[in-house]
Amino acid sequence: MLVGGIFNRVNTGIYAAREDLNTPKNRYILKDVQDCARAIGLRMAFPPKVFPVNSVKAMRGCLWIAQDAKAQSRFLAFVEATFAAYFTRQEDISQDAVLTALCEQTGIDAAAFMAGIAQADIKSALKANTDEAIQRGAFGVPTFFIGEDMYFGNDRLPMAVAAARSAASAS
Repeated sequence: MLVGGIFNRVNTGIYAAREDLNTPKNRYILKDVQDCARAIGLRMAFPPKVFPVNSVKAMRGCLWIAQDAKAQSRFLAFVEATFAAYFTRQEDISQDAVLTALCEQTGIDAAAFMAGIAQADIKSALKANTDEAIQRGAFGVPTFFIGEDMYFGNDRLPMAVAAARSAASAS
């Protein structure tokens, strides 16, 4: 899903809320992001130099990779490389040259990737995923759905995992 699409439709207040990063809540959020990153061994620049970033091409790329037989095995590597590019090295992941370099780094055919993200079905899939997330109640990221239950925030991941395990053992 595209978080900007969610913000534009159901959480427009987010833009005004992040204009002043020096409010008590925003200072806490910046600290919390660093605490969470440190807890799992990541180095994170937040907010990055390019903030917010237009992630449409990267998100379309994830959808294309997930359905392309030759690229599927590189999905997680691409996701991790994209996050590192943006949140660690502060690269502008909206730029074709950055995405091409990420493809080369992760063993994905960059020309096929660029052609794939321009396909109408990939564009439609991203919009449909975003629309579905909104219809199900999403207002930001990370949002996890386990069946009909929604979990928001990385601090809710343990509950989402527990719900998924419970659902899997019930079936």
